[in-house]
Amino acid sequence: MKKTEFLNAQVKHIDIKSIDSTPIINAMRNMSFSSRDTAVAADILNRMLKDKKCTVILTLAGSTSAGGCMQIYVDMVKNNMVDVIVATGASIVDMDFFEALGFKHFKGNPHLNDKVLRSFYIDRIYDTLIDEDDLQVCDSTIKEIADKMKPGVYSSREFIRVMGKYLSKNSKKKDSLVQAAYENDVPIFCPAFSDSSAGFGLVMHQWENPKKHVSIDSVKDFLELTKVKIAAQTTGLFMIGGGVPKNFAQDTVVCAEILGQFSSMHKYAIQITVSDPRDGACSSSTLKEACSWGKVDTVYEQMVFAEATTVLPLIVSYAYQKGEWKKRDAKRWSKLFDK
Repeated sequence: MKKTEFLNAQVKHIDIKSIDSTPIINAMRNMSFSSRDTAVAADILNRMLKDKKCTVILTLAGSTSAGGCMQIYVDMVKNNMVDVIVATGASIVDMDFFEALGFKHFKGNPHLNDKVLRSFYIDRIYDTLIDEDDLQVCDSTIKEIADKMKPGVYSSREFIRVMGKYLSKNSKKKDSLVQAAYENDVPIFCPAFSDSSAGFGLVMHQWENPKKHVSIDSVKDFLELTKVKIAAQTTGLFMIGGGVPKNFAQDTVVCAEILGQFSSMHKYAIQITVSDPRDGACSSSTLKEACSWGKVDTVYEQMVFAEATTVLPLIVSYAYQKGEWKKRDAKRWSKLFDK
C-alpha cells in the first residue's frame, strides 16, 4: 500500500448551525438515563447563556477536535457562546492550529496495523489518522513563532494569542479556534502546553537559543485564569472530558480564596465524560464531589456519561437554536491583560 491510500478520507467537522436538535432534546427530556441527562445539560448551557452576568468557561480534553467537533468550538466563540477556554495543548496546537496551517485529519479504523502505520509516518488516534510529516511542520511553525518573539517568560495564553495573530495573516483554513479566539478576545489557556506540538517547537527553539529564549510559565497561567474568575464572579463550566483543563478551571475558586479574594463557586457546571468516578481519579470526579472542595455549586450541575462526539453536537445545537447568545454582551476577557 501507499501512504496516500491511508490518508484519503478526510474527517469532516459537524456544523451545528445547519441542524436543529431542539425536537430531539425536547423528546430526550422525557426519556431516562443518558438521554435525560443530555437534555438537562442542554438546558443548563442555555441557562448560562441567558444569565448575562455569567462568564462561560469551556474546557477541552481528549480528541474531539480531531474527531469532527472542531467547528463546534469555533462557532461557540464566533457566536459569543463562550468567554474563556482552558484546553490541552493537543486540542489547540496538534489539532486546531494544525488544520489552520492547511493540514487535515483522516478517517481510518482502530484495527489497522500500527507498525505499518509507523513505517509510513502516520499517527493514529483510535480511528483517526494524522500525517506525522505534517505534524512536524506544525512543530517547526511553533518554533518560528517563538524565534520572532522577545525572549522571556510568557503564559500559554500570551503565546497562543501570538499564534492567533500569526494565523490572522497566514492561515490556510477559514475557521480556526485559535484565530477566532484571537479576533474575539477570548483567552485560551493550556496549562500543560508543552505536552503537544508546542512542546517540540519550543524545545527546538530553546535548543538553538540556550541563553535567551521564550519559555512558558504555567503558574502565570493559573494566576491569570484566577484573575478572570475574580473579575467575573459568576461563572459556568462546560467541560468536555476531564484532565488538567477541568481541574485547572475548577481550582480558580480555591486559588482566589487563598489569595484573600472573594469568588463564589462556579454557579453552573456540565461535564461530558466516559470516566468512572469509582477509582478516585480527578478527571472522573463528579461535580457533586467538586462541591466538597468548594469549587462547584450543585444547583445547576449535570454529569453526562457519554462519548462526547455523540452528545456535544446535540447540546450546543440546542443552545444555538434557542438564541440566548444573541442577547449577551461579549466579555472579551483578553482585554483584562492589556492594562
